[in-house]
Amino acid sequence: MTTTASHHLSPAFPGRAPWGTANKLRAWQQAAMEKYIQEQPRDFLAVATPGAGKTTFALTLASWLLHHHVVQQVTVVAPTEHLKKQWAAAAARIGIKLDPEYSAGPLSKEYHGVAVTYAGVGVRPMLHRNRCEQRKTLVILDEIHHAGDSKSWGEACLEAFEPATRRLALTGTPFRSDTNPIPFVTYEEGNDGIRRSAADYTYGYGNALGDGVVRPVIFLSYSGNMRWRTKAGDEVAARLGEPMTKDAVSQAWRTALDPRGDWMPNVLRAADQRLTEVRKSIPDAGALVIASDQDSARAYAKLIREITGHGATVVLSDDVGASKRIDEFSDGDDRWMVAVRMVSEGVDVPRLAVGVYATTISTPLFFAQAVGRFVRSRRRGETASVFLPTIPMLLGFANEMEVERDHVLDRPKKEGEEDPYAESEKELDEANKQQDEDTGEQDMLPFEALESDAVFDRVMYNGAEFGMQAHPGSQEEQDYLGIPGLLEPDQVQLLLQKRQARQIAHSRQKPAEEADLLELPAERRPVVSHKELMELRKQLNTMVGAYVHQSGKPHGVIHTELRRVCGGPPSAEATAGQIRERIKKVQEWATRMR
Repeated sequence: MTTTASHHLSPAFPGRAPWGTANKLRAWQQAAMEKYIQEQPRDFLAVATPGAGKTTFALTLASWLLHHHVVQQVTVVAPTEHLKKQWAAAAARIGIKLDPEYSAGPLSKEYHGVAVTYAGVGVRPMLHRNRCEQRKTLVILDEIHHAGDSKSWGEACLEAFEPATRRLALTGTPFRSDTNPIPFVTYEEGNDGIRRSAADYTYGYGNALGDGVVRPVIFLSYSGNMRWRTKAGDEVAARLGEPMTKDAVSQAWRTALDPRGDWMPNVLRAADQRLTEVRKSIPDAGALVIASDQDSARAYAKLIREITGHGATVVLSDDVGASKRIDEFSDGDDRWMVAVRMVSEGVDVPRLAVGVYATTISTPLFFAQAVGRFVRSRRRGETASVFLPTIPMLLGFANEMEVERDHVLDRPKKEGEEDPYAESEKELDEANKQQDEDTGEQDMLPFEALESDAVFDRVMYNGAEFGMQAHPGSQEEQDYLGIPGLLEPDQVQLLLQKRQARQIAHSRQKPAEEADLLELPAERRPVVSHKELMELRKQLNTMVGAYVHQSGKPHGVIHTELRRVCGGPPSAEATAGQIRERIKKVQEWATRMR
């Protein structure tokens, strides 16, 4: 049984391989097909990183099952209206006709099936159950984690597709931020007693990057000083990246994203310069700003026009007009698009190569989906660049791009341990709303943004951090904005190392009094949360306490001596790096006395 081609491809099957089609399967698609055909399972979960080609795999498999009369019809379930139409268009290119406008009643004989949304199934599950009972059906559940978005959607999917002959589940982000079970997904209990989703075939970002299927992502992080007024009337100032309470992080973050400050214009200007560099090797490369709300999106579009002299495509909601604007942007060569929250996962704009993460959504799922908009590779050597604020949580996500995650059903919480996913269920629901109604997010922590500035902070790539802090427009910033848009992954790493070495050498030549920014490379300026800083202070105090007994000196004397030797302010004001230096020094003293 051959698996290398669809069996009823039209003679005009394009060699260009638009979204969801290809005239030759990639190695992972071939391997997944062979596994499926060998095992002939009723349920199959394929996890493949965004941009890897899940749609091509699914449509090739659908074609094989139709050709061999295993099934008689196909139902595709997608998260959004735009995506169901995209599925229908992709299927049509290989001879499978899906009706994306189906709502009820008998289906025209010219169609092989339908493309619907999870919301649509939730409204009329029995309609789809009857269709599955009448004819042997393959159900393709695209981005199946959405079936766990609400209890009603999950129950509707179970009710509608329980009689289906075959079910193919697809996802690029199998983990959810909650513990809602995903229909038709197998969960296996590990040695720790926790049940996790079990994929039948997995093709992760790391593998796809090695194969040249997806682009490497360079994250460019920007810090800066923020000032805002609280509801109580107090003025607060803080610097992005410095440890602070959760509420202060949220307010500093929102201050940075305020279009009236200086942070957003400087970051948009830097992102546009990066886009210009990328377009030297990828002439039609585009950029996307992911905004939090409609007002911000319009304001960012206005800033982009002022900075570039050209307008931006603004996508405010997942309606018919927005879908058309996305398609027009995808097919054109305009530079910028601004979308509220995000352009839905799976929406295909392969030319997007530069992104600005200008939303306060902080879940790992949303971040992975957002970055997934930029990684789809069209030819080997393309790189993606994502600009983001220096927020500890975001930098953590960026450094874990290659970590595989499964959906966890059970999360036993240890005493004093925070669940990194616990807070995000409501946040994720808001993020995935199709309409951009006022969610009340701006009323959660009443404050007034007063002032912001931007400082280039660091570059993150492949789990490593590079760069020294620099002012916008400086030569140091330009070194990183000017990285070529076509590079192999190992070349990216080598170039970043060279740029940082050059910065360090240049810094050493300057007199100390000329240094108005922290003159330390990124790896020596770790960004930590308020909680992590508290733990470091606790660790230092424990080490000093132990040394008190060993040396016979009072606590205060030891702390003063540590400050004299290591430099810096008192422990309560010291940075994480300074505290680590003191911990290392007191350990060194203790070892000498043994």
